[in-house]
Amino acid sequence: MALHGLLPDTPLVSVLVIAAATALIWVGSGWLETAAERLSAHYGLPAVVQGSIVVAVGSSFPELASVVFAAFAGAFDMGVGAIVGSAIFNILVIPALSGLAADEHLDTNRTIVYKEAQFYMIAVATLVVTFALAVIYTPAAAGTLVGTVTRPIAAIPLLLYGLYLFIQWQDVGDHEAAEPPASIAVAREWGRLAAGLLVILVAVEQLVGSVEFLGAAFGVPVFLAGVTVVAAATSLPDALVSIRSARAGKGVTSLGNVLGSNTFDLLVAIPIGVFIAGSVPVNFAVAVPMFAVLTLATVLLFTILRTDLSLTSVESYALLGMYCLFVCWIVAETAGLTRLIKGV
Repeated sequence: MALHGLLPDTPLVSVLVIAAATALIWVGSGWLETAAERLSAHYGLPAVVQGSIVVAVGSSFPELASVVFAAFAGAFDMGVGAIVGSAIFNILVIPALSGLAADEHLDTNRTIVYKEAQFYMIAVATLVVTFALAVIYTPAAAGTLVGTVTRPIAAIPLLLYGLYLFIQWQDVGDHEAAEPPASIAVAREWGRLAAGLLVILVAVEQLVGSVEFLGAAFGVPVFLAGVTVVAAATSLPDALVSIRSARAGKGVTSLGNVLGSNTFDLLVAIPIGVFIAGSVPVNFAVAVPMFAVLTLATVLLFTILRTDLSLTSVESYALLGMYCLFVCWIVAETAGLTRLIKGV
């Protein structure tokens, strides 16, 4: 119910709630990311760790909240769809917009290409294996590709994220930090961080409920609604921080946020939803085509970033073009023009 029954449940009200919730996500994430950036400077974290851990986890909080609320609402497919759709948006659209926002081209380095990008591809493969294990060992029904992801199975990607944190911790130990700025009020920034998290929680709870209502009203599958509307709305914070970093000439932080955010979404956000719900069904026939697109998008970005260790305007437009093709395919699936995604 919109605002827990304070507003009538109509399509128009749901659209207005989605717009308002998206704006609140943007505002709350701005507070969260500003606080995360200043706290990173205070604690002397290297740029790649700042982008791939601190800022990435902060800007990924909307996706995490969407999975949690979708799990509570019994619409876990929407939460998974939001994560995968957000990951595709992050991989294709955000680097493209960041590349176009940069003065000439967006510079990267070998750490981003050979550590962050490759570890992210491992994360994608790990989640596919996790869903496959659910189908093999805890099938929902004989002869189907629907499996139940239990807490022990969901622990697999969480353990991999623990390895990711260990690798980043090693980089922090090797980093020689400069003197922290004296003007940072640490207590105030922690308060700003908490306020941003609270605003995002409230906004995402309303966003998920409104999208679920519209999906039921117009017969749109919850997975596809998550891939499009929820994914785009929750990806706005990632876009904001990456574009801002690109304009400031911080290509490593910009791209590190994208890859680190996606790694967090896949390895942490989805498993946390499972741990909260206890167990959730996953349709492997729906998940695999989406992960195939995500894998293709990741390989494309990896190839582009490795070329001269930079992202040019032409390459940015190529990434945007691929995302347009993805959206057209999702619309075709929703309209029944194509049948590549089974079970939706």
